[in-house]
Amino acid sequence: MANSVMIVQGVEVKVTARDGEDYINLTDMLRAKDGDFFISDWLRNRNTLEYIGIWEEMNNPNFNYGEFATIKNQSGLNRFKISVKEFVAQTNAISLQAKAGRYGGTYAHKDIALEFAMWISPEFKLYLIKEFQRLKQQEANESKLEWSVKHILSKANYRIHTDAIKDHIIPALLNTKQHTFVYSSEADILNQALFGQTAKQWKDRNPNLKGNMRDHATVEQLTVLAALESQNALLIEQGYSQEERLAMLNRLAIQQMSSLLQTRAIEELKEKPLLIEE
Repeated sequence: MANSVMIVQGVEVKVTARDGEDYINLTDMLRAKDGDFFISDWLRNRNTLEYIGIWEEMNNPNFNYGEFATIKNQSGLNRFKISVKEFVAQTNAISLQAKAGRYGGTYAHKDIALEFAMWISPEFKLYLIKEFQRLKQQEANESKLEWSVKHILSKANYRIHTDAIKDHIIPALLNTKQHTFVYSSEADILNQALFGQTAKQWKDRNPNLKGNMRDHATVEQLTVLAALESQNALLIEQGYSQEERLAMLNRLAIQQMSSLLQTRAIEELKEKPLLIEE
């Protein structure tokens, strides 16, 4: 969930992701509170600061406890007021953040946002929890659908790959009984290049798991597998032996997996829906 919107008691509330964690827009939530209030009114409260301080202690090794103690000690004074930007700058907090642009506003980690929702009203907090749970369930369902579509894509590429084997290897070499052996062997070239083991080796090592090795692959592995299958079909057409192809495909698998894991390209692939509802 990169950027999403949920409707809580008629109020649009944006949700964004940061370092794999969900942050909810407090600026949006504030519109549900009766009266003329600001986020700084909530932040100056001593109970709020104590809660944030405990959360930061549990989740942020770089939190500036000295500056935080100074801020908390001032929280009982009538003249005390601090903005989110000031608080983050002084304490190096990660529970709050201010964003500019289309999805701009003040965001808080979901743990903190729920406390902010309680400050608005107990009713609003309960509706926020319900809507957030619905959003996460929808996200989980979309993730399953995207994995399924990627798996179908992988199988489609495998059809291209097996067609190349049939056209360039089987007619000249094999009888009908040997066809299965060649297909299995070619599939295991891809398995060996990407997973470091054959399908039988994986099954022997995981006797209690249902399905095959590819059914338990990650999105990253399926993405690379699709590329390997297409590349292997091309290498077969070019006349490379199995031994040569295994070496080349293994290098390609290492290169592509390293690239996917070191960049955000795969995150964009996961977050962008493959099917768009009209």
